[in-house]
Amino acid sequence: MLMQAWKLAPLLACGCTVVLKTSEKTPLSGLHISKLIKEAGFPPGVVNTLSGYGPTAGQAIARHPDIDKVAFTGSSAVGHKIQQYSAETNMKNVSLELGGKSPLIIFDDADLNTAVTSAHIGLFLNQGQCCVASSRLFVQEGIYDAFVKASVEKAANISIGSFGEPVDQGPQVDKLQFDKVMGYIEKGKSEGATVSHGGSRHGDKGYFVQPTVFSDVTDNMTIAKEEIFGPVMSILKFKTEEEVVERANNTMYGLGAGVISSDVARAISVAHQIRAGTVWINTYDQFDIAAPFGGYKQSGNGRDKGKEALENFLETKSVFFPIPGPKC
Repeated sequence: MLMQAWKLAPLLACGCTVVLKTSEKTPLSGLHISKLIKEAGFPPGVVNTLSGYGPTAGQAIARHPDIDKVAFTGSSAVGHKIQQYSAETNMKNVSLELGGKSPLIIFDDADLNTAVTSAHIGLFLNQGQCCVASSRLFVQEGIYDAFVKASVEKAANISIGSFGEPVDQGPQVDKLQFDKVMGYIEKGKSEGATVSHGGSRHGDKGYFVQPTVFSDVTDNMTIAKEEIFGPVMSILKFKTEEEVVERANNTMYGLGAGVISSDVARAISVAHQIRAGTVWINTYDQFDIAAPFGGYKQSGNGRDKGKEALENFLETKSVFFPIPGPKC
């Protein structure tokens, strides 16, 4: 519903009509909002909701010659396909909010509680199914061991369960995502990362994954490079500011990032050096509807929210006409 609102609000404010294709994994919330739109009295044909799969319904939208604009939230792989389909047909305008492998940099002088809390919100929110998840945790060597220990203790207290229960973490969205996450966990083990907590399925039914904390992770490991989209924390060690900035930027993604430090001047300096659309300092996953959100590099183009979101749905036109001179 959040993604739906980020798209519908600016495009309707700009006077556009829309065909909204919901994710095949979560169609019901989108359909319910459409029911409320109808009850609110929107004219027929302004908001049209379509349920379907990407290779069929999604591709048809991206290729359709009468559609002038596609705004998409999803994976970078599908973003590539949408741009390809647009190029092959009517070169429709495309804006993309895509995946990420966001770095969270924690310096020696950080408040440990702030660092651990920010890291856990950044990574475990929504079962790790968050495009801006802080899935690369760079911790300076002076507090590395203390941070790992505190993160493990916090992860051990995460309660797991299903709907209607007072829990912190539910299941992955479907079996496909569950299997993908479990595959990444096994990859982390086989490539030499240390499982400091979790690392297995939770229970014997449903798509529940134990909150997993990997330590001793290196930049070349798969879990440090690819978007997992699950409750898997990877903790890497660094020595210097210059080093960590270079390593944090060494990714095809650029959606989000974070810096935890008691030295605000250094934190701001590092934030300016990180190539990402949003950088949080001494917090994570804080949002404001007035602040634009989007990515650098293969995390997409265009921005949701803020006045910048309106630009996605507007075209600029120049009109000239002669003005007669004064009569003598």
